[in-house]
Amino acid sequence: MSPVVSLQQGSEPSELKRKRAEEEASAAPVATQPVHQPSNHNTFDNDKAESWRENMRGDAELVSGPAGERPDWWWSGPKPVEGTPGMQPDGTMTSLPLPNLASCTRQQVLDYFDNTWCLTEVLFSALQGEECFYRPPYHNLRHPFIFYFGHVAVFYVNKLRVAGIQGEPLNPHFEQVFEVGVDEMSWDDLSKNEMLWPSVREVIDYRRQVYQMVRRHIETHPDLDHLPVTWSSQAWALFMCFEHERIHLETSSVLMRELPVHLLRRPPQWPAYHASVSDAARAPPTNELVAVEAGDVTLGKPADWPSYGWDNEYGSRTFHVRPFKASKALVSNAEFLDFVRDGGYRSKTWWSEEGWRWRTFRNAKWPTFWVPEGPQGLHRYKLRVVFEVVDLPLALPAVVNHHEARAYANWLSAKQGLRGDAALRLLSEPEHHRLRQVAKKDAEGRAAEDPVMSLSGAAFAKGAVANVNLAFGAECAVDAMAPTAAGFHDVFGNLWQWCEDHLASLPSSQGVHPYYDDFSTPCYDGEHHVIMGGSFISTGDEASVFARFHFRPHFFQHAGFRLVSGTGPLQTSCQDSPPPHVGAWDPSTKKGSQAAADAAAAEALQQRLLSAYGSAEQLLEGGAAACGLPGANFPASLAGLVLEAAKKLGVPLGSALEVGSGVGATAFHLAAGGFESVVGVEHEARAVAAATAAQQAGTVAVGRKDEGHLRTPMDLPVPGGSAARNRVTFRQMDPCCIAAELVDFDAVLLSGVLEKICSPKAPLGRMGGSRGLVKKGGLLLVSSTYCWSERTAASQLWLGGTTDAAGNPVRSRDGLAAALGPEFELVSETELPCALRSCERMYSVSIQHCSLWRRVA
Repeated sequence: MSPVVSLQQGSEPSELKRKRAEEEASAAPVATQPVHQPSNHNTFDNDKAESWRENMRGDAELVSGPAGERPDWWWSGPKPVEGTPGMQPDGTMTSLPLPNLASCTRQQVLDYFDNTWCLTEVLFSALQGEECFYRPPYHNLRHPFIFYFGHVAVFYVNKLRVAGIQGEPLNPHFEQVFEVGVDEMSWDDLSKNEMLWPSVREVIDYRRQVYQMVRRHIETHPDLDHLPVTWSSQAWALFMCFEHERIHLETSSVLMRELPVHLLRRPPQWPAYHASVSDAARAPPTNELVAVEAGDVTLGKPADWPSYGWDNEYGSRTFHVRPFKASKALVSNAEFLDFVRDGGYRSKTWWSEEGWRWRTFRNAKWPTFWVPEGPQGLHRYKLRVVFEVVDLPLALPAVVNHHEARAYANWLSAKQGLRGDAALRLLSEPEHHRLRQVAKKDAEGRAAEDPVMSLSGAAFAKGAVANVNLAFGAECAVDAMAPTAAGFHDVFGNLWQWCEDHLASLPSSQGVHPYYDDFSTPCYDGEHHVIMGGSFISTGDEASVFARFHFRPHFFQHAGFRLVSGTGPLQTSCQDSPPPHVGAWDPSTKKGSQAAADAAAAEALQQRLLSAYGSAEQLLEGGAAACGLPGANFPASLAGLVLEAAKKLGVPLGSALEVGSGVGATAFHLAAGGFESVVGVEHEARAVAAATAAQQAGTVAVGRKDEGHLRTPMDLPVPGGSAARNRVTFRQMDPCCIAAELVDFDAVLLSGVLEKICSPKAPLGRMGGSRGLVKKGGLLLVSSTYCWSERTAASQLWLGGTTDAAGNPVRSRDGLAAALGPEFELVSETELPCALRSCERMYSVSIQHCSLWRRVA
């Protein structure tokens, strides 16, 4: 098994990189190998673009044969042949119905698992060559494909172990490396992908082990003989794993749609496209607005509904939806082309502030999956579907992100002179429910049946019911599927539909599931917009009438939009009273302007630099010392706790890691105190840049604020000489997703991060175990105010500050001990004050609880 290590950028001479790039460019026939247009995207720099090549092992067999077939060793479970669940007479494969957990047989569960597993390997068989598995996506916001190929298998092992179904790991290294994906915080939150990953064949061998393990549990688990399987059943974890893998069918297909097209080949088993995909001349229907009468809708999945569901689906909330008008079809490529031709991407007028920042950062000039032909002014385009490029079918729905959809709505409103309540916007989640037409409704207005529980993808296609559950292999024309009785097309399927709502939980929900406590709660943050209805590749629970999914507005999914004109204030599932959020915070709270936010961030950085690098006299000058404010330098005191304990306990001063290193002062104190190497990781790019600049300069320039615009310029020394500073390395990293290659440190510091992250237990889970951050006998220092906020993390994920089922208070110190477990012994604890200066007569002081732990040898 290949080790996972951090790659050093620049390991290959730049001349060789240039020569290789020229050779690749000369080998690529432009006419048949269109790539995402450079003018529409920022590309990553050469070092980042080349470092992933270290993963190439020279495996020449990762290219499909003449008929698109993969060699036998590729298939770790069932092969896509006649008799495999979901295979059709024409040799293509589709999705089975979602299992009914009150009546499914053991064989039906096995079939659903085989269908799920095989669909994943059919999809990944589209990747042609080893490069595809390791090349990062152009935006650098996601891992390469090798991660997702291993991740869906690792999820089975880890969740079945959490549920108590599987006793032992199969490969502890893989089950850590492939455990956690990324949900980038912003469109410029770049991941460097500096990993040496396992080989493709190693991952396939691992997948083969996992497949046999899961199949054995399905064949023997007693819950499948005692139906129904419910939320509280141990076997619920099996269905959780099936549906998780099916989510990744969709997300992986989007990443494939972003790959250079010459690296892909449509698998022969992939569902056929609808005829409208190849009919570029087909005109879309006139997309008039259709009136929808007022009525009541109830959101939420009943707790006893006999199918698997994610936590955010449960609960209940009834809305009286005011009358509105909605476009009878999704907005088509033809309609969106008018926006592009009219300069919609050049005019800031139509875009939100954040949307315009995204557009300019990406240099977007047309939808990301349009491929231009000829000069820009001609506005001639082709369309990139998942595996290939076709002539732009004007009747297909436009695939865009939320920013683009909102800009189009604003532009068209202005074109049509629509203002106020008549202005066009996107659907709300309650309005989407009003559009739905299902066979029956119960007395509360909830769905009385779920079509995906009875219809395979082939059945959806045969009746033109909906382009969902892999009825077809791509989106189809906006009027290709049968309309509802009210005349609306694609209420379900074809593409997801962006909504105005931010994701929020529903009242009376069952809370988070103990097997997967951070599926939804980190996304109850006012940053994730709801998407509804599913897409052509949404299968299983994703294609359910109860599905509620969500993405950040810059994110690309197989998603489009429908236009709405409402009456009265916008009514959404996240903004109305009472707030449906997990806690008391209303995620609809609006932010200030970006300019104000940038100015505040710059001022906050100055405060942090002064507090970190300034002496007590410099920090408190102006009379504050006389008021008893703390005078000790906090980073020096924090480092001192570790250095003193290491000396007392005989812990070697080899390597140290600080998670939450901020502007870097504590890391420098550790190196100055004798540590041979120190790694500081910090999520905020601005802080990492400041720490790196301090390391290079040896001093920090600060403008200490005294009164108003009066500042005292100061040059503050960085602790340690140049030799000590050179033993420190800073990396930008999410504390919830610490790189797997970081292991076995003599000392680890968690510096004030637990209360600032969406999943406080995530970094604590990395401390011990077979590849823990802290080596056996090493030290762990945790500092925190325990000042929890619903703005950051849902209360279910806090370490304390809550009450248990009996109403007894749960303190964070006890929660910390429980999260670390018996591998760690408490050595000492103390309280350290930390002061930040706003001006000479205003300070903010926090008291950090500092607990020092030693990992049991």
